[in-house]
Amino acid sequence: MSLIDLSWRNMKRNFRLYTIYFISMLVGVVIYFTFSGLMYNKDVVAAIQNKENYQTVILIASIIVFLFIVFFILYANSFFMKQRKKEFGMYLLYGMKERQVATMVFFETLFLSAFAVAGGILIGGLLSKFFGMVLMNLMHYNDDISFAFPLKAILSTILIFVLLIVIITIQSYFNVRRVQLVELFHAKEKMDKPFKFSFILAILSILLIAGSYYTITLSGHTELWSEHFNLVLIATTAALIIGTYLFFRQFSGWLLQKMSERKNYLFGNKMLWISSLRFSIRGNTINFTFNSLISAVVIFGVGFIAVDYAVKADVVKKEFPNHFVFSTPNENALTEVEEIMNDAHPILAHETITGIQTEKFTDRTPFYSYPEYYTEEFYLFPESQLNAIVDLRGVGDKVNMQENESILLTRGIDDPTKYSDLTITVLENQEFEVTEKIRYPLLSIPTNPGGDTGPQPSVLVISDEVFDSLKENNVLSSYEVYQIEDPNTSNEESRKIHKIITGTEGAYYSAYVDEYSTNTESSSLVLFSVAFFAVIALFALGSVIYFKQLREATEEKEHYAILRKMGVEDKELKKIIRKQLLFVFLPPLLLGLAHSWFLLYYTVIQVIQDLPSLTTIIFSVMGLYVLTYFIFYISSASIYYKIINEKNTR
Repeated sequence: MSLIDLSWRNMKRNFRLYTIYFISMLVGVVIYFTFSGLMYNKDVVAAIQNKENYQTVILIASIIVFLFIVFFILYANSFFMKQRKKEFGMYLLYGMKERQVATMVFFETLFLSAFAVAGGILIGGLLSKFFGMVLMNLMHYNDDISFAFPLKAILSTILIFVLLIVIITIQSYFNVRRVQLVELFHAKEKMDKPFKFSFILAILSILLIAGSYYTITLSGHTELWSEHFNLVLIATTAALIIGTYLFFRQFSGWLLQKMSERKNYLFGNKMLWISSLRFSIRGNTINFTFNSLISAVVIFGVGFIAVDYAVKADVVKKEFPNHFVFSTPNENALTEVEEIMNDAHPILAHETITGIQTEKFTDRTPFYSYPEYYTEEFYLFPESQLNAIVDLRGVGDKVNMQENESILLTRGIDDPTKYSDLTITVLENQEFEVTEKIRYPLLSIPTNPGGDTGPQPSVLVISDEVFDSLKENNVLSSYEVYQIEDPNTSNEESRKIHKIITGTEGAYYSAYVDEYSTNTESSSLVLFSVAFFAVIALFALGSVIYFKQLREATEEKEHYAILRKMGVEDKELKKIIRKQLLFVFLPPLLLGLAHSWFLLYYTVIQVIQDLPSLTTIIFSVMGLYVLTYFIFYISSASIYYKIINEKNTR
């Protein structure tokens, strides 16, 4: 019998074990090809406005996805090899050489990889349409996405997994070389001993976690964080990590020990599942700690990015309320601009506003919290024109100015403020009393289709009477403000209009779509990528627990067989397994949720209080995470029972 025949027979004989490994590889191919397919999907690329930025982000994300997949599949292969130690030992005992065993494993990996790559590309291609539609929806685009199997994506997936096969083969070879024949006879003698737990260390774990939580609650504007940020951050992180480790190493063990000392310990099935858990605490501590901390990072990361995505969409609307606004060009240029707009995006409203430019102010700190974001010169506009723009936008409050009163218009980085003794002198001798500062950009931040921005015009609103008296002796600057239909997709029109307007030196230009496409596309890509990473991370974490429980189930077969002989029924065995696995899945999840909640509440929820959907977003992220973990728990319990029941069904 050749090694190829032996490899094929092994795969058919141990179908369940190979299926678990095959699914791991298949999921890896699906994830990578889906992501890679999005980078080359013609429909997606055509819809994206900032194509270079999109492909760069997707490329970086694909590399990160690949690294996740490498880690996950190598872990799965390591589990697979450990499950087959006895088998490899028998081959060596029968006279096969290590090189021959490694070659057999290579053929098995090759067979599985070929099926996984073929199936993964097919499934990934089908899923790429769905994920492409999700991405378009996040970007608020209405483009149709078709099923696609880009040749570049197929070739890169095959190349990546050929490289992975080589890495797996090398890993498998060293695993085979480490197999000792003596393990065939003493494999069952290596068992965890009951671990002694310290009450002091158990309490210390709670104190460290509680202390880190308390420090996080002070993260707003306290001197502790503002003056010693790096030191406090390191100390809080260290306390959280050490506290989490001790929680699983000491507190959970101490809790189980106390449960074993209770009078009702011998009643029901408590003794069976509690004693099993006490023996496995030592081996599970690292996994529990890692899963809990990574869960916290994943939930916090996705929650934070999801909120950032929602906030950015709202901020762009507020900061760039003018779909188009630019310096008034000559009559021919203005006609050409309006034709460009109407051809694709009919004009809904138009207003011309006129202002007076003042001299430059080098010191603007009395007026702005961040003066570097505003022009040094001020622009004076009459109240009637501000009120006209309020009508045009349908957003904002109209003003009514008295004599030399004035209102300062700012952007979101400046808080609204009322003044009682603030004055400003412009145009050499004209003094105004600044009564308040409000967030209402009359003239938005200057933009261009490439994504660059400039300082926002400093705008001062004054009364109509005073403006009329000043305009005769000063140079006036007029601006055209347009609202159009469906401004989100006006990128091409913005490029054309920008080219016309900026043909005049010093002209002002700002378009909502320039900032919208840059911010919305980038935030959508980040959210999409992070959510994708979260799915991979969650799948990997769940699988780590899953594989470990399968290994423990295989090792516990004989113990459960003894329980059966003692008269324990199947229904009771299932209860024992469910309770045992609940302790394995639930504590890391609950602690991860607690960690992430404190981080999100004190760094996001309390900071951003005016977003109605904030808590909905965060609870949705947590809910999806819990649901996925629950699926892993149910699946693990089912497979665990099948494995320990395997001998009795043969």
